[in-house]
Amino acid sequence: MRFVLVHGFTQTARSWDAVVDALGQTGEIARVELPGHGAARDHRLGFEETAAYLGETGGPATYVGYSMGGRLCLRLALDRPDLVEQLVLVGASPGIADPEDRDARRRADAMLASDLDAGDTGEFLTRWLAQPMFERTTPRPEELAARRANSREGLAYALRRLGTGAQEPLWDRLAELAMPVLLVAGEHDAKFRAIAARMAQAIGAGARIAVVPGAGHAVPIDRPELLADLVADHAAATR
Repeated sequence: MRFVLVHGFTQTARSWDAVVDALGQTGEIARVELPGHGAARDHRLGFEETAAYLGETGGPATYVGYSMGGRLCLRLALDRPDLVEQLVLVGASPGIADPEDRDARRRADAMLASDLDAGDTGEFLTRWLAQPMFERTTPRPEELAARRANSREGLAYALRRLGTGAQEPLWDRLAELAMPVLLVAGEHDAKFRAIAARMAQAIGAGARIAVVPGAGHAVPIDRPELLADLVADHAAATR
């Protein structure tokens, strides 16, 4: 089995360390860093282009995407189903369907990007992780250091071009997904538990929901061992 892991906003490939450790010898593992982050901090691609970049880099595999990474993996699964053998979406959504709500989110992301333009990554990251959705999350020192090494220009770009407000909503296309889909949300992440339920209904029989006990939004950081078990079991059971 082959797994491609795609991180969330402000993260890097290091954010998957504990999940990779827990997966052990389950299969071949590739970690793709999103444009604006980590080793790809100087890459600049639009949303659809970034989804295509994931497929070009990762090849045929089980794709596991968290948050921003999950939204991009979903787009890849719809555009290139030949590459996505199984799909695992963690704390992810198909975007914002209502145009007014989407425009409001785009403006909010633009304001955050302007904060980055005028400040520095460390200050922004402190405020980002202080949000209620991350109150149960304690990043490991090495993972936090990797996040702090991200450039403010790269993160500002990601908010403007890869944020939820910039994404074309995909709710109407969910029924196209023919591969097995696992929708994961933390026990304490009510917003994304509800989104997972709506997505499963739209996808149909090929979708399954898993709620991770003790986790908030950042399941890969909060409960990496449980997430690894879910990913491995999903891939093995549906292969």
